[in-house]
Amino acid sequence: MTDRQQAADPGDPAGGPQPAHRPGARDVVRLGVVVAALGVVFGDIGTSPIYTMQTVFSPADPHPVPVSTDNVFGVVSLIFWSVMIIVTLTYVLLAMRADNDGEGGIMALITLLRRQGAPGGRRATAFLAALGIFGAALFFGDSMITPAISVLSAVEGLKVVNPSLERLIIPITAVIIVVLFMVQRRGTAAVGRVFGPIMIAWFLVIAACGIGGIAHHPDILRALSPLYGLKFLAGHFHIAFFSLAAIVLAVTGAEALYADMGHFGRRAITRGWLLLVLPACVLSYLGQGALILKDPANISAPFFLLVPGWARLPLVLLATAATVIAAQAVITGAYSVASQAAQLGYLPRLRIAHTSESSKGQIYVPWINWVLLFSVLTLVFAFRTSAALAFAFGMAVTGTITITTLLFLYVARATWKTPLWILVTGGAVLMTVDLLFVAANLTKLAHGAWLPLLIGLTAFTVMTTWQRGREIVTAERERREGSLTEFVDRLRNGKALLRRVPGTAVFLNRGKQTAPLALRANVDHNHVRHQHIVIVSIETQPVPRVPAGERLTVDHLGNPADGIIHVTARYGYMETPDIPAALRTLDLTQTEGELELHDASYFLSKIELRAGDEPTMAAWRKRLFIATSHITADAAEHFSLPRDRTVITGSHIEV
Repeated sequence: MTDRQQAADPGDPAGGPQPAHRPGARDVVRLGVVVAALGVVFGDIGTSPIYTMQTVFSPADPHPVPVSTDNVFGVVSLIFWSVMIIVTLTYVLLAMRADNDGEGGIMALITLLRRQGAPGGRRATAFLAALGIFGAALFFGDSMITPAISVLSAVEGLKVVNPSLERLIIPITAVIIVVLFMVQRRGTAAVGRVFGPIMIAWFLVIAACGIGGIAHHPDILRALSPLYGLKFLAGHFHIAFFSLAAIVLAVTGAEALYADMGHFGRRAITRGWLLLVLPACVLSYLGQGALILKDPANISAPFFLLVPGWARLPLVLLATAATVIAAQAVITGAYSVASQAAQLGYLPRLRIAHTSESSKGQIYVPWINWVLLFSVLTLVFAFRTSAALAFAFGMAVTGTITITTLLFLYVARATWKTPLWILVTGGAVLMTVDLLFVAANLTKLAHGAWLPLLIGLTAFTVMTTWQRGREIVTAERERREGSLTEFVDRLRNGKALLRRVPGTAVFLNRGKQTAPLALRANVDHNHVRHQHIVIVSIETQPVPRVPAGERLTVDHLGNPADGIIHVTARYGYMETPDIPAALRTLDLTQTEGELELHDASYFLSKIELRAGDEPTMAAWRKRLFIATSHITADAAEHFSLPRDRTVITGSHIEV
């Protein structure tokens, strides 16, 4: 059962069915899922009102928007319609319908393309998959910038409370970020229960603050008309175009709605967005616009200035809690993206710790955690203000959104056979909006927009280099291993003088076509074979999870009585393989005798990589591939093998 099914299932915690006549219990479960989604999914986009408006009108912007009635109406109108087109239409109403067994996000779109292909053939599929990987790489940039800009923007409220506190902003931000990353190993299960109520309080507060601002200048409601946004673009394009680089901050976190769909379901996220998050954010933007119209001096911090002086410190504390939740959500997203990329062969096998017994989606990846911590602190100390970071933030967001839109259009054509004229017409509108934002953010390259592009290109280079190097190593390894069928025939026909020892030996291998190097070493050098030999290959399927009934497939390799079998273990890209547990579910009628799994020996083949002279890759890519291999997680731990019964055989391969 997927997380999506669990979220929608009205059964009890033990899994037993509930009586059909209890609609009240079903409603409670649905409400609980919506509350949980509010606490995880909407943290990023829900805290955007803190810094979006002040960034648009900030004098520090290289292309500031002058404060005037027409400009304020135009900016608020563009923010509203950007949120409606990108978040509500593109993501909530369209993209979230393209799921991979309940899971969403750009990685899900990649797997859908790889499974079904894209119109245009293999080249189009390969190009779009590579583009999707670049979008996933940009997400790592988002994961570094979001915690920095979110926490900074909230703590900056202190200078509104008391200007003398400004010198404490950086130290307090750094302490919060360090604590946030230090507690990641404990997981979000313990604190997740309070996330939802905090975010509900947050959205109600910002909605109330927005209503208070609107009350002082009700005319701001006219900005909901698209005419003001179009008039601003057409009449002041030289200003409006550059403002798009800041306006896009209103849609940061849109990808999280899609990526977290598998944990809460499309319905819960849609309800949370339409019923609470969207109205609250819109009211906040309208209220801030009204405040700026009333007094242009308020552009420095319109969000915090919406409340009276006595309420500003509590609002800063609530905003800090909300931004920590926003950072938590994107950090967890980075763990998921890295885990899925490793499962699909774009990153080495990483050490992953599951932090919740009830939710497989809650994981902790130590290596990613410490890289993010170092990167986030570097950004805080280098940029020092949320306004400066905002110039960099938009590039990561617009890049990911544009790639997601493009991939969705291809998936819609390949999966649903959507008429071409609909895709061309609708896609032209969506892509025009996305590309306008991309173009506007490119004008900020010299002011920080280069940063997410650099992070994305770096991550993309590492991921594609690992994929290419892995292909080279696999080909050489298969050559050395030789045919498994021929090797087993040799054992079966007695051509090798071997001593048969009691017990069960489990050899992990990459496939069924070749013989494990460790098994060859055991036969060629030790001249022994075990009574029962189990060769296990792990296949990562392009789906999040594989049902238990489809987990294992047994092949007797042509002879059901020689004590040698091959087992294929299938796992989804969101699962962690547990080989001993999987083997315990084997049907004894398929194992050529009873396997002594409680005392079985496990054999692994460890490959040492060396840079060779063959022109397989550029020299620098070879060095990068070998360096990346050093972060590979321990295989015995990754496959949950017992340490005291695991034997590792070494070999080396040149790339």
